[in-house]
Amino acid sequence: MDQQRKNIRIQRGVAILSVALLLIKLVAYYLTHSVAVLTDALESIVNVVAGFVGLYSLIVSAKPRDADHPYGHGKVEYLSAALEGSMIAIAGVLIFYKSITNLIHPEAIHQLDVGIVLIMATALVNYFAGSICIREGKKSHSVALVASGKHLQSDTYSTLGILVGLVAIFLTHLYWLDSVVAMLFSGVILYTSYKIIRTSIAGIMDESDTELLAELVATLNDNRRENWIDLHNLRIIKYGSILHLDCHQTVPWYLNVNEAHAEIDALAEPVRKAFGESLELFVHSDGCLEFSCRICSKSDCPVRKHPFERRVQWTVENVSINKKHSIETVDDPVVVRSGK
Repeated sequence: MDQQRKNIRIQRGVAILSVALLLIKLVAYYLTHSVAVLTDALESIVNVVAGFVGLYSLIVSAKPRDADHPYGHGKVEYLSAALEGSMIAIAGVLIFYKSITNLIHPEAIHQLDVGIVLIMATALVNYFAGSICIREGKKSHSVALVASGKHLQSDTYSTLGILVGLVAIFLTHLYWLDSVVAMLFSGVILYTSYKIIRTSIAGIMDESDTELLAELVATLNDNRRENWIDLHNLRIIKYGSILHLDCHQTVPWYLNVNEAHAEIDALAEPVRKAFGESLELFVHSDGCLEFSCRICSKSDCPVRKHPFERRVQWTVENVSINKKHSIETVDDPVVVRSGK
């Protein structure tokens, strides 16, 4: 909860900052009448709306679970990110349209030097704020905060490109470049919107996050104990900043309930250290079967039927299968024995 409150504070700061930066960019446009500067200002209008939508989604996602939402309210973050991406796309289309009309009917440009200084200042502030959002969002697995950070940083990159164009116009007095620069960066904005929408749809559809799974599997391999004979049917579902992990853990069949539960606790400890307390684990204990002996490295097993041959190295592919592994799995990750 402390991390969630921190995320809300950061997003609140982003929303307030976006209003201030919008005002600065509008002043820059008023002084210069540059369509490239207007491009930046239009995207900042989206930043303002997206900032407050993101703040709302973080406040909702931080609510405790209830009878109607047994897994919490975290999915609202994906809806927020989808809305933000859609708004960025609208801004990109409007910027492209304005660029075309300005190329046909150009407006006079004034005080480019002042405009360049103002826009440069907003770029630096945006990048710094975006870095904070992305760092804290990744730490807490908050899709909404990461989306806000990427939006701010994409705004920085487009602003830098616009600055290059403004400097070129200032030096060459080729004022048609103003519209060309705006058109180019409308494409950058549209691509950014695509990536944000794609990520939000993946979250809504519970698409597998292979990068996150790979990090988890590596953590489990590094902390593996000899009683952890096998691991399978591993899945992760993200609800905003909350991660729900469930899997089947194979342990020696003769362990009593308390001993088997102790192995679950031992498995949970390194995972929580790596991913934080926002992770929920649902681990099902399985007793080993006779074919498990050949992949079991337990040295003092009193009921061993077959000698240990080789350990199955856990990978994203073979732990995701809903079947216990056997010795064949060592050479072919997709070959498994039946038995749950």
